[in-house]
Parts: sequence; C-alpha cells; structure tokens
Amino acid sequence: MFSALFLVLTLVALAPLVRYLPIASMAAILLVVAYSLVDVHHIRGILRTSRAEAAVLAATFLATLFLHLEFAIYVGVLLSLMVFLERTARPEIRDAVPAPGAHSYHFVPQTDEPDCCQLKMVFIDGPIYFGAVDHVQRRLRDIDAADPGHKHLLVLAPGINFIDSSGAELLGQEARRRRQLGGGLYFHRLHPSAVDVLARSGHLDAIGRENLHAIGSNVIDALYPRLDPQICRHCPARIFSQCQRTLPDGTPREPAGTP
Repeated sequence: MFSALFLVLTLVALAPLVRYLPIASMAAILLVVAYSLVDVHHIRGILRTSRAEAAVLAATFLATLFLHLEFAIYVGVLLSLMVFLERTARPEIRDAVPAPGAHSYHFVPQTDEPDCCQLKMVFIDGPIYFGAVDHVQRRLRDIDAADPGHKHLLVLAPGINFIDSSGAELLGQEARRRRQLGGGLYFHRLHPSAVDVLARSGHLDAIGRENLHAIGSNVIDALYPRLDPQICRHCPARIFSQCQRTLPDGTPREPAGTP
C-alpha cells in the first residue's frame, strides 16, 4: 500500500513533465512492463510437469488474446476446476496385505502375496465425494466379481481426507450390502472429520462404530474371530499370524501341511 501511494504521488508530482517524454520511450517502457509480467520460469515448470495444466495455460492465453480479460479468467478457472474434478473423481484403490513380521499390525500394498479367502484389504487414496461415488462403487463391486468369497472388506483409510453426504451414503449402502452377504465393511485409520460426516448423515449406524479401528490397534485381532472357521480350516493361504495358531472360533489350528 505504501509503494502504491508513493507511486501515485510521484506520478502526480511529475505529471507536467510526462509530456516531454518521447512516445518511443513510453512504448519501450510498456514492453518492459509487459515482459516482466510473463513468468517464464513457472511457465516452463508447468509445461514440464503436466500436460493437463499446460493445456489450461494455453487455453487461458488464447482466451486472453481473443476474448475480454474477464472471460479469459473464467475460462482458466473453469478449465482448472474440470482438471481437478477429473483427477479426484477416480481415487486410487490398491490391494493390500499385512506387513511382514510376527508382531506387525500395519499394512503394505500387495505385490504377489496371496489373498485371504474371506477378508479383502484395500487402500483408498483420495476423497469420496459426489464425483467419485460411481468409480468407488464400481471398484468395490469388482471385488465381489473377482472373488465372491470376499464378503468381508477392510478399507485402509488414512488416504481418505474427505467424505461428503453422497460418499457417506455409498459407504452406508456398502456396509448393509456386505452384512446381507454374511460379511461386513470395516475401516482402519479413518480420519475423525470423515467419521463426523458419517455420524451427522446417519450412516455410521449402518457401518457400526465398532467397525472403525484407530491407529495403533491390531485390527486383524478384532476381525479374525468374525471369519468362517470352516472356510479357514481348508484355506492354504494363512496370510495372518493368527491363522497359524487357531481357527476363528478358537479351535487349535493344525500345522501347515497337515492333511
């Protein structure tokens, strides 16, 4: 504000002398000012980083040349919003397995490890809002299509930073659907703000607060007793440390390889 006030006062004081400036020098000053407005360093960074952002930059530049400035700003803002929605409308969903180690209660992305016969574990990285509901719903249904035995689903949720009412409704429906199938929907490390949205929307009752597991808790200890012991008895995977000792009903487990 002080700089702007100083500039105004300077121009007012020197106004009578401006008429003596050659027009060519004024044109040169305008060119220097215009060139200083072009942030070449950041433009190069945008062009190297993202094709989508480069397209927004080019469209905004062309709109500035051929349209009024206010419409060019609208074009840039709308295109940026479309790019943002396109990116966030497909949150990444990755298969997961327990981290190696007898006393580990963390999870890691699945590579070539086998799945549990009954409990599927996935990371969901991204917000679950109205634009992402269709993508998330299709991916959750694909789990059933790939293996109908995966009636239990554990969502590893540290990457879910936002849930809106549409996302809460989707999760409530998924919890009820899996309960009808004889399984359940569980969450590990769901952000408190997301839990608050589920509670205020009325869908936390469908999921069950007891199915929300906080950081530091051994979620497999809580979920393993819910699995079908008859299926576990003949499961060759035994990916949990709990599988090595007992069946879900507490019956001592025969050593791996015992017929």
